[in-house]
Amino acid sequence: MENGRILVVEDNRDNMTLITDILESLNYTVISAYDGQQGVLMAESEHPNLILMDLSLPLMDGWTAAAEIKKNANLKQIPIIALTAHAMSGDRERAIEAGCDDYVSKPINVPDLLVKITTLLAANK
Repeated sequence: MENGRILVVEDNRDNMTLITDILESLNYTVISAYDGQQGVLMAESEHPNLILMDLSLPLMDGWTAAAEIKKNANLKQIPIIALTAHAMSGDRERAIEAGCDDYVSKPINVPDLLVKITTLLAANK
């Protein structure tokens, strides 16, 4: 049984493979996008239950993509978790300001990420 549909917006193929393998092993359906522009388009066409958004992306960065998604009345309820190597002071706040609902720094702590996913999906049912 499917646990939900998660859009993963990540330009690093190794990270995408790792995240996809973990999520699929837990019965999530994974939708992939490799840049921010594609992420916004996939959110519009696929209406996932949750979005994992890298912030350093080509074409459109994750901050801009998250803001675009949250501006869309049909998409703004979808929780977004920022995934980023940007772990500098203020980056979490900047991600939340852009519309992300939570923030995970890389390298990803998988148990922590899974708790955040489960919590946001439960809150959004």
